[in-house]
Amino acid sequence: MKGYKMITYSQAQSNQELHEILELQKRNLPARLTSEEKITEGFVTVQHELPLLQEMNTRCAHTLAKMGDTVVGYALSMHLDFKDELPVLVPMFKEIERSIELGLLPLKNKNSYIIMGQICIDKIYRKQGVFRSLYKYMLQNIQPEFTTIITEVDATNSRSLEAHSAIGFTLMSRYNSGGQDWELLYLQ
Repeated sequence: MKGYKMITYSQAQSNQELHEILELQKRNLPARLTSEEKITEGFVTVQHELPLLQEMNTRCAHTLAKMGDTVVGYALSMHLDFKDELPVLVPMFKEIERSIELGLLPLKNKNSYIIMGQICIDKIYRKQGVFRSLYKYMLQNIQPEFTTIITEVDATNSRSLEAHSAIGFTLMSRYNSGGQDWELLYLQ
């Protein structure tokens, strides 16, 4: 079909792509969504700054879904080196460590996981397999260094919890931080 473009998957390589991630992120923060959109479409919780996003990308590249040259979805990679960079995520890392100690996460070695720091798909590209494909591409490109992807989801974000469950994420633990309930999930 002439002129037809397909969604492609890659790792972030340019500052332009990182800027597009930030724009898509802003459009999906809770403050920008109606109560109904938060329930039916989901939302992202953390707003990143460009310098940190660049550093994280240098250590372990973020995964992109693109239509032509435009970022239409992303999955952020957060290496353990950044566990103290976002104060809001420090409790998550403590819960991960606790879960590993309790044997709730089957790992070959203690540091064989990467954090998927946030996933987001532009509204018009949802329900087309982009979510699943982002994770598939990410999982392929983090191996052999990492065998597991861990993420946390706001317990009120039912859309995100359903999507993660549908592609095989397993509940590791539930915990409360700052008066908010979280579900810690993993995919191997």
